[in-house]
Amino acid sequence: MAKILVTGAAGFIGSHTVDQLLAAGHAVWGVDNFRTGKRENLTQVLLHEAFALRTLDVAEGNAFFDLVGELRPDVIIHLAALVSVPESIANPVLNDRLNLRATRIVAEAACKHQVPRIVFASSAAVYGDSAVCPIAEDAPKNPLTPYGSAKLASEVQLLGYAAKFGLTVRCLRYFNVYGPRMAIPGAYVTVIGVFLDQRRRGLPLTIHGDGSQTRDFTHVRDAVRANLLAMDSAIADGRALNIGRGRNLSVAQIAAMIGGPVIHLERRPGDARDTLADIAQAREVLGWAPEVATADGIRELMAN
Repeated sequence: MAKILVTGAAGFIGSHTVDQLLAAGHAVWGVDNFRTGKRENLTQVLLHEAFALRTLDVAEGNAFFDLVGELRPDVIIHLAALVSVPESIANPVLNDRLNLRATRIVAEAACKHQVPRIVFASSAAVYGDSAVCPIAEDAPKNPLTPYGSAKLASEVQLLGYAAKFGLTVRCLRYFNVYGPRMAIPGAYVTVIGVFLDQRRRGLPLTIHGDGSQTRDFTHVRDAVRANLLAMDSAIADGRALNIGRGRNLSVAQIAAMIGGPVIHLERRPGDARDTLADIAQAREVLGWAPEVATADGIRELMAN
């Protein structure tokens, strides 16, 4: 049993991570400032004897430093972030605080209190509108938004701390994570979530652009399995890893799966044309492979 500290524990990916960690027999401390996280995401675990929750803002610094010193976890899984791309554009100062500053504080706290490993939630947004698909980890990094830029800068920052202080850092670049508990509407929502919400409300599905743009959709259970594998991986060379399905679908195909009338709007600034993860390195380093097909994940969401 390991002692794990999860930031952003009440969020979409964070709460699923807490669930899987507890199921695996670990002791888990969750941290969330509840800016976008929801306490109800943790309803099933709040009384679990191996789980404790602290309400605090990682970016505040002192409180988080004290908590890490008190707990001395074996691993920090850092999921807390500003994850809204539009909000990162509208408020770049907040984006810097909740993404780059918060990550720096996590790294400093880990170094000060001898936490040996950090697993960091990065994003495919670091690649921007890649001219090459599938996208391998060494592809050019051309983020199109402050959010993507902050994720890339956070990776570099963490690797700097790792090199200087001997931390093991594993950055996971998620591709379009979806599944139960995704915020609709909210800070993090894929087109799948938007379409499902529109269908439930009897509205037409809104496609930005012609619908031929493609996305690699990753079910949250698959993303979280990668978090747990990264926590224990024996290969500790600091490589960032793509976490995606390794297959992409067009937005129009997703609309057809969900069904209903469609309207087209202008393409949004900052949207990549195509995303498709090359996941060979995740297979090699983590022994990870996606298990949930996108069609199955959508059917599950539509049934609930």
